[in-house]
Amino acid sequence: MLKWLPAALDAPDMNALEIFVPTRTAALERLARFLPDAGRNYAARRNYDLGPGAHAGVSTLSPYLRCRLITEAEVLEAVLARHSLTAAEKFVQEVFWRTYWKGWLELRPGVWQQYQQALHCDVDDLQTQAGLRDRWEAACTGNTGINCFDHWARELAQTGYLHNHARMWFASIWVFTLQLPWTLGADFFLRHLLDGDPASNTLSWRWVTGQQTLGKTYLARASNIEKYTEGRFRPQGLADAADAISPPPLPPIRALPEVAPLDPTLKTGLLLQGDDLSPGFLLDQITPTCTATLSLRNGISPLLPAPHVAAFRDAAAEDACARWSGRFGDPAETVRSAADILAWAQQQNLRQIVTAYAPVGPVAETLQQLQDHPDAPPLVPLRRAYDEAAWPLATKGFFPFKKHIPDLVSRLI
Repeated sequence: MLKWLPAALDAPDMNALEIFVPTRTAALERLARFLPDAGRNYAARRNYDLGPGAHAGVSTLSPYLRCRLITEAEVLEAVLARHSLTAAEKFVQEVFWRTYWKGWLELRPGVWQQYQQALHCDVDDLQTQAGLRDRWEAACTGNTGINCFDHWARELAQTGYLHNHARMWFASIWVFTLQLPWTLGADFFLRHLLDGDPASNTLSWRWVTGQQTLGKTYLARASNIEKYTEGRFRPQGLADAADAISPPPLPPIRALPEVAPLDPTLKTGLLLQGDDLSPGFLLDQITPTCTATLSLRNGISPLLPAPHVAAFRDAAAEDACARWSGRFGDPAETVRSAADILAWAQQQNLRQIVTAYAPVGPVAETLQQLQDHPDAPPLVPLRRAYDEAAWPLATKGFFPFKKHIPDLVSRLI
């Protein structure tokens, strides 16, 4: 088994959790600081990557949105209370990009399975092809000799974050200059990003490589990097062409899975999980006798995730438990697998388990394992109205989806 990577970075780097304090209070404070700049200032400065500690042109809310310590609807409501939809158009679109990606993958879960299968094959190749492994290790540890790329690799490993524009440049250089498999790059991101999301991450890498919008690739250019890093970098030797990768055939679109009916008369346990740590909308519908918190250590990769990823999500879950403990029934227990959830449910003599709906990814896979067990009580995953309205619209590209944003805002915010 290949490890997470290099010995110098094996210990948990708490710097990531100092930059992104994993509490709802920290998320709300970050949102409040950003609000004055969410309109035209954001539109003008959002593409500039000025380095760690200087990402003032963007909100840096994504780690909190990823686990819903703060929700998309809350962020949009706060922004639109201060700016018109026209003034804040670019930021509102960025929030809905994340929503669109989730909906797109939720309608096509087979794409996540295709990525996982290809990733396992490429990880196997790392163990048998020394040249590939050497180039992969150099890229992951920031030792390629491409100064901007090496800086971003180290920034990601240390802080759990990269500016969105840097992510695009990094992915392009990884694939078209370094000639590394895109799946290994997507995996490197997903194992390190505090906001690492199966939908946004996988589909963004597919987009860079010409698989998401067929034939349309993204080529990192030295002049563009120099402009939007304000002269910090002008790399030499970047690829001057980007040939699209041919994807496997897309699986057919499915309808959103139906949500199981909720019976408020049954003895109910609440399952809190890292895809949604704002359980208020669940507690408006149930009064649980007990609560469990699902803490997954992996499920995203055959390799080990960086320690700060699990540390952030566990601490965020602890924050949610502390804020909602008065409505959680018995003190929350921690579970780490479908078997653990089943044992907890049996011990508590539960007749149903309620949780927030988990989109495609490791949490959803764990919940499916639970549902497939013949002795499990009914699992009731409840979807938010925001997701219920937006996800089914992600049938084509973002631009057809974007036409629905004003209506979604008027209905949901």
